[in-house]
Amino acid sequence: MRKPFPCDQCGECCKRAGLIAETRSLDRGDGVCRHFDDQSRQCMIYHERPEVCRVDLQYMRKYRALMSWESFVDLNMQACDELKRSSSSSANPAGD
Repeated sequence: MRKPFPCDQCGECCKRAGLIAETRSLDRGDGVCRHFDDQSRQCMIYHERPEVCRVDLQYMRKYRALMSWESFVDLNMQACDELKRSSSSSANPAGD
């Protein structure tokens, strides 16, 4: 049995729904997913979220033949880390 995707629910991917074609329809007008709750940093429709937001399902449908689950997780975690770095540097542009 494989380990689940280690999402820490930071919401950084949800805050960039307007940047990629697969999630652009979820953009509430400011780039953020319309189902993202800013206060709780949670998806308001988590159990009914779109397929594109389901990491396990995306792996099984699109990437399983290309790479292992571990490699897929590693790549996604690199993207997560970059989103977090980008968010913290834009929130603190002087690096204070």
